[in-house]
Amino acid sequence: MDRQRIWITLVGGFLLLIAGGSIAWAVVHPPDVNPDDFTPVQAIDNSYFPLPVGMLFVYTGTKEGVPTHDEICVTPRTKLIEGVQITVVHHLSFAGSSLDLVEDTEDWFAQDVFGNVWYFGENTIELPSRSTEGSWQAGVNDADAGFIMLADPHVGDRYYQEFARNVAEDQAKVLSLDESVTVQGTTYDHVLLTRETSRLDPGVVEHKYYARGVGFVLGVTVKGGDERTELLSLGTCGE
Repeated sequence: MDRQRIWITLVGGFLLLIAGGSIAWAVVHPPDVNPDDFTPVQAIDNSYFPLPVGMLFVYTGTKEGVPTHDEICVTPRTKLIEGVQITVVHHLSFAGSSLDLVEDTEDWFAQDVFGNVWYFGENTIELPSRSTEGSWQAGVNDADAGFIMLADPHVGDRYYQEFARNVAEDQAKVLSLDESVTVQGTTYDHVLLTRETSRLDPGVVEHKYYARGVGFVLGVTVKGGDERTELLSLGTCGE
């Protein structure tokens, strides 16, 4: 099947979706999920955001001078959301001098038949308070899935990554497809660079770098904070 993209524009106040072109984002809401655009056996193999089952992504970094460590496991577990079988990704976040567990999260992703990777929400628990603030699920309380990565991104593309009003409203804009970054001694070329913002944190701007065949390799807060996250290693997980 030929991979297609979705055009999104605003016509008379309504979404217009056109297969076969690039995204022109002029809306305040992501497009509706169409279960017919997904299959139960579709692997998440987008070149900029691959999530092979059993892969473990390990990240290291700092946030406001405090050490951080993240472990992200692509589990074989699935979940049905809005008629789509999604992949469950388990994300553990650690922070502090002793790297205590501070957040335990399940993220929910699925790739459509065109190659776009969608984000369907998260179930997050902050520790030690056990607060679930920030959790949301597409189709619940008027929340909608967004794009975490486009099938064929172009410079200037803009898209919602998630849309749960007053809970999660991250947006991304593609700035470059030809960056070079060195992370933990490894240099990645032809890297995708996005600028990520949220209405809920209007003063914060983050740059994220995605390498082909690897995925997210580097994140740097360039305005409104001091945070850096970089890929430390790839491995396998037992979940």
